[in-house]
Amino acid sequence: MADTKVYILDGGTLVIDGFHAFWNRGPGGELRFPAYSVLVDHNDGLYIFDTGYDYDHVQKVLPFEKPLQTEEQTIPGQLAKLNLKPSDINYVINSHYHFDHCGGNKHLTTACTICHEKELEVCACPQPFEMLGYSDLTFSSEVAQDRAEKLKTALDPELDIFTPQFETVVGDQEMAKGLWLFETPGHTAGHYSMMVELKNRKPMLFTADACYSQKSMEMMCISSFHLDPIASVESLKKLKD
Repeated sequence: MADTKVYILDGGTLVIDGFHAFWNRGPGGELRFPAYSVLVDHNDGLYIFDTGYDYDHVQKVLPFEKPLQTEEQTIPGQLAKLNLKPSDINYVINSHYHFDHCGGNKHLTTACTICHEKELEVCACPQPFEMLGYSDLTFSSEVAQDRAEKLKTALDPELDIFTPQFETVVGDQEMAKGLWLFETPGHTAGHYSMMVELKNRKPMLFTADACYSQKSMEMMCISSFHLDPIASVESLKKLKD
């Protein structure tokens, strides 16, 4: 782990209401929050945890989230600042498949994509209240086709879809030495958080949407965007422990 390095990739920002970020606690009003990815430079390869959102998709489908993103804040733009190319990435780990966590997957066509097996199942046939969350299916042609068949809708011909190599996992897993995935369901059925162990410092924990902020942890307050609020609270407790 002495050689492991972690980089935060800036993916721009979005807007939600404070009462959604801190469910029934607030305060309300517009809250602009960052979309980020995590690059882990490990002896076993280059890992990216989450890939942010696609600006054009959000402008078309969720314009009320008021995306702010420059070309430099895309996955290719952020990797270029580190003298890397998308083809250099070996693994993509998606915490879940909401649009603001998988929008950059389409740039990483040579990487192995890792997710919880339940996420692929839910994406194919989401609950009505999850449709906007799971609106960007450019990460998988098979999931997009499966949903179209189950919901009896047509595939969007404008989707720039590729078929990556998928590896699905369940349970808490050490994906590489010192790189851990912890099941944190509630926000979605197959949500994962990631912890990276590093030499000479405490581990770094990336909660994704299981915990929006330090304030969420301090108040033990989940967001209003969830599949199962009780599971969300249990996941928050797990992360705090």
